[in-house]
Amino acid sequence: MIRQLSIFIQNEIGSVAGVTAILKNNNINLRAIASFDTPQFAILRIVVDQPEKAKTILIDSGFAVTVSEAIAVELDDKPGVLHDLLQVIADAGFGVNYIYSIVFRNGKIPLIILNTDNLEKTKKVLLDKGYSVAEQEDVL
Repeated sequence: MIRQLSIFIQNEIGSVAGVTAILKNNNINLRAIASFDTPQFAILRIVVDQPEKAKTILIDSGFAVTVSEAIAVELDDKPGVLHDLLQVIADAGFGVNYIYSIVFRNGKIPLIILNTDNLEKTKKVLLDKGYSVAEQEDVL
């Protein structure tokens, strides 16, 4: 499993850039980002190479931040593979709370990051079905 940060930000111009500036200024590499918004605020989910350092720095900068686990699954870049993955999860009786991706370059396989209502059991089901589940060091 991987660790991701959820950052609560105002839904206004420049708020995402404020977060990325803090990461840049502290030499923290951003590996994935997704934003989920409402009219007043947004939840920014990020995967970085130094999650604990990022959490501390962002909290010190006034942001509300949580660190949580998620599953990162390697998928071939072919039609239908995401559907197959999601069907395995649904067939096992788990709901997907959210999903986003990391697309690597330099020959590395893309990753789908997801959160379910039971991470440990979902991970076991995926491994039993032959999926490759990445760990934190695999996204660095």
